Amino acid sequence: MNAEIIAVGSELLLGQITNTNARFISGQLSELGINVYYHTVVGDNDERLVKAIEIAESRADLIIFSGGLGPTKDDLTKETIARHLGTLLETDDFAMQSIEEFFALQNRVMTENNRKQALVLKDCEVLVNRHGMAPGMLLEKNNRMYMLLPGPPKELEPMFQYEAKPKLAARVLDGAQIISHVLRFYGIGEAELEVKVQDLLDNQTNPTIAPLASDGEVTLRVTAKALSIEEAWQLIDETKDEIIRRVGQFMYGVNDDSLSSKTAEILIENDLTISAAESLTAGLFQSELAENPGISRVLVGGVVTYTEQAKREQLGISADLLEKHGVVSSECAAAMASKVKGKFGTDIGVSLTGAAGPEGHADQPAGTVWIGVCIGEHEPQTYQLHLTGQRNTNRLRAVKRTFAFIIQLLTEQGYRKI
Repeated sequence: MNAEIIAVGSELLLGQITNTNARFISGQLSELGINVYYHTVVGDNDERLVKAIEIAESRADLIIFSGGLGPTKDDLTKETIARHLGTLLETDDFAMQSIEEFFALQNRVMTENNRKQALVLKDCEVLVNRHGMAPGMLLEKNNRMYMLLPGPPKELEPMFQYEAKPKLAARVLDGAQIISHVLRFYGIGEAELEVKVQDLLDNQTNPTIAPLASDGEVTLRVTAKALSIEEAWQLIDETKDEIIRRVGQFMYGVNDDSLSSKTAEILIENDLTISAAESLTAGLFQSELAENPGISRVLVGGVVTYTEQAKREQLGISADLLEKHGVVSSECAAAMASKVKGKFGTDIGVSLTGAAGPEGHADQPAGTVWIGVCIGEHEPQTYQLHLTGQRNTNRLRAVKRTFAFIIQLLTEQGYRKI
């Protein structure tokens, strides 16, 4: 089955919002083995939408629309599709009841145009909206499927996951099971990773392997199809084991893991407390770490020591060290990590110091960063970065590299097994 995704909304063309729905739907469809060859974006104009539909009908078996199901005049997706297909719109009683109950609960007057949101294509399968008002629709007509989904991602994503996807799976899988498993790598480039698994990519049949690179990370999505979930996982595990044998030292997690969440997971599992002293990142490392649930068990605290004076007064780093080596140095990073570990009494001390840009610092060019990590009784370990992005991009990359460095050291010291 081939699919096309049509996102409806002038705000997308004006750059006011990003079309994250197409990315999400494409990822979900790939897990069902449904090919997506085209993404189309069209404004709130019925003539242009009809033209987009006609083009999509010439090359897709499944056309998925996002957006344009709301109560206002510019929400015209279902009306346009109804006219194009020569069908009617009718009120879905469950949706209408849900809308009325929402306004009653909010003690608000429901304007008449909100009734429009309960209209659905005649004879369609209604996709219940449990996070908003307008229901989705799935209609089969002329040997083609038309799926209409709301625009807000907080409504679209759960609707697709729990309402639409099972209906598509029943139609396309014919009793088979498709399972996808994402392997996440850091510290190895896309080209180098591809070379190491090139024969697996060249000879893939089932499972299939799809590489993807993004800002220093590389992922491999391994997808298997079998008559049972157990058989599919067996195929995935065999391929995964071979990939790990070749490049396992660079793999930090799977599926929805991030460098931050994986670091938090290892710390929590091993009951390792952590503190941080940050210069150029100004608390960004701790902020990223704090996004993970349960982190309060291990994240004790930290300091932002942006200036030399702060490094001396808050951490007790000697003026002699700073004068001799400078604040952007291995020696300063090591001292910061060790001092903050002692200050907060944690198992691990982390530091970041450097020149984010656009200007350098003393004789160090912009983008020079030193990371320090002190674990237990071990001597502090430092790692140097030479970044070439803009200021805030460099700060984010430094934090990401710090998480990777921590994972690496904890793996080497036996706190994590690959």
